[in-house]
Amino acid sequence: MRTRHSTGGVRKQRGCWIGMWYADGKRKSKVVGFIKEMTKGKAREEVARIIAEERARRDTDRAWKFGEFVEQVYFPYYKRKWKASSTAINNVSRVRFHLMVFEDRELKSLRRDELQDLLDQKAVSLSFSVVDHLRWDLKQIFDMAVAEGQVQRNPALLLFTPRNATKTVRRAMNVQEVQLCFSVLSARERLIAKFAVLAGMRPGEIFALRWGELTADYADIRQRVYRGVIDTPKTNQSLRKAALSPGLLAEIESWRLMAVDMSSGAWVFPSENMTPLSKDNCWRRSMEPKLAKVGLGWANFLVMRRTHATLMKALGVDGKLVADQLGHSLDVNQNVYTQSPVESRLDMVNQLEKSLRVM
Repeated sequence: MRTRHSTGGVRKQRGCWIGMWYADGKRKSKVVGFIKEMTKGKAREEVARIIAEERARRDTDRAWKFGEFVEQVYFPYYKRKWKASSTAINNVSRVRFHLMVFEDRELKSLRRDELQDLLDQKAVSLSFSVVDHLRWDLKQIFDMAVAEGQVQRNPALLLFTPRNATKTVRRAMNVQEVQLCFSVLSARERLIAKFAVLAGMRPGEIFALRWGELTADYADIRQRVYRGVIDTPKTNQSLRKAALSPGLLAEIESWRLMAVDMSSGAWVFPSENMTPLSKDNCWRRSMEPKLAKVGLGWANFLVMRRTHATLMKALGVDGKLVADQLGHSLDVNQNVYTQSPVESRLDMVNQLEKSLRVM
């Protein structure tokens, strides 16, 4: 009697279980145990184990090309970790567009200097952030190649992001600019901007808001929208209750009175098709043109969130409270989002000088 499976098959022969499978187009067989000592299920498991070991051995011996390894090994594994609607799309696109220049090269043939040469070339036209991501991509790909036994050492381990890569200027609005921003926007766009500046919410969280998630004190953030897809926030810290100020709450109620659908499951900012409003369309068509006319075309959603963190610091608010409101770690809040105006630093150095005169 013989049973075939995708992972091989077993049959009885003279009191033994005979395992059978195909490898490289050839039929193979092996005694895997005695019938009196092993069930059919255990025999099948043993055959599966043998096949897995052979496959792993063949993969190790195979001279993988960079493109094959990335597409067949690296992407399938890390896609299980990356968020499908955002991180996976961005990471896959970035690697395919910028790193597949090595597509037909064998992994073992790639050297550190030529990887660094690629980063140097990319730094001429790409931002520091993108080049830094590419450096990390290469390191992660070759870390996996080392783990899989494809290369002995990671040639990307000591790569660095070239200093000439353009660094984005992290700007934040001051109080007067925020007031100007609010004054030139229409009711819907002004409310969206206030969610970003006053409540520190991300655009994906704002456009994914439903009426049932807005309470008398806070917005219960449990989802976001990314390129039209509704999913959970990127991190556990992003799952939070974002406090809402009285003035913002009053403006929310005014907007609610104009809503076509005020049911708990309805979108706060619906499109004409009653789907979540597109962030890019809203910014490009309704917000950026009006802000550009008053010199604030640079004040996008990221700037608005950074403004929230910066103004909170100027008010002396505890950094941990601000980080919790924004939905990220204290380190990110202090080192990425919060900007210190030069006026604040002038006060600081003036205080230092005065203290030294007293001493």
